[in-house]
Amino acid sequence: MGDSGVSSGLQIDSYPSVKLRPASFQHLRRHQAMAVTGCSQCIKYMLFFLNFIFWLAGGVILAVGLWLRHDSQTSNLLMLQFEGNQAPGTFHISVYVLIAIGAVMMFVGFLGCYGAIQESQCLLGTFFTCLVILFACEVAAGLWGFINRDTISTELINFYDAAYIKAVDPVDTSSRPAASKVLEVFHNSLNCCGKGDENPLFKTVQTSLCTEKTLQLDPVISQSCHTKIRELFTEKLHIIGLAALVIAVIMVFEMIFTMVLCCAIRNAPAY
Repeated sequence: MGDSGVSSGLQIDSYPSVKLRPASFQHLRRHQAMAVTGCSQCIKYMLFFLNFIFWLAGGVILAVGLWLRHDSQTSNLLMLQFEGNQAPGTFHISVYVLIAIGAVMMFVGFLGCYGAIQESQCLLGTFFTCLVILFACEVAAGLWGFINRDTISTELINFYDAAYIKAVDPVDTSSRPAASKVLEVFHNSLNCCGKGDENPLFKTVQTSLCTEKTLQLDPVISQSCHTKIRELFTEKLHIIGLAALVIAVIMVFEMIFTMVLCCAIRNAPAY
């Protein structure tokens, strides 16, 4: 009986150490929250800063996409219809893709900021995976844009020429009103007039379709709608290309910093 009493007493004495375990886990969590120190902590805040820039870049891309979608020059031209044919939709598809990319970038940038501050390997791993996918999509989109850089302007020029031929046709005048409206939108939006070839037939309808300003310009160079269409899309593609290059560089640094920070969090001492 005496031995059992001692044994029970020892068991009772051992209970307090068990009750202290939850407190010890809380103590460990507090230390793990500040586990990254030194250079790793510097990388943590650099990653947060780059993610903030990435989030802002996503907002800029979203804004550029909305601007291209609702810009008077592009939206007026690409909403045109002539004889049942819609103006080329390649540009509209590209704009919607751009808007989607901007929205996704803002979400991924927020995910990276939160993951860096919380020092969460799960969030940082998810962020890294999203970055790799976005980077691959950006490279693919860049290659597609480079290969088809002249497609949009060429399709739109062909659409303009189809309306131009109907507008100056002296025999078949049934399509002239619709064709004249299409040309008028081009001329008012781009401040141009005709193809720049001084077609004698076009001069018969020139005054009713062109603005006074374009009628006073050099008909071969300054007021050519072919030239204006190419300039319009070339300028906008340069803006998009420059933004994509800057974002690609940021993404590369983010992927490097994310891997380094994940390794630092994994190897940080738990105390």
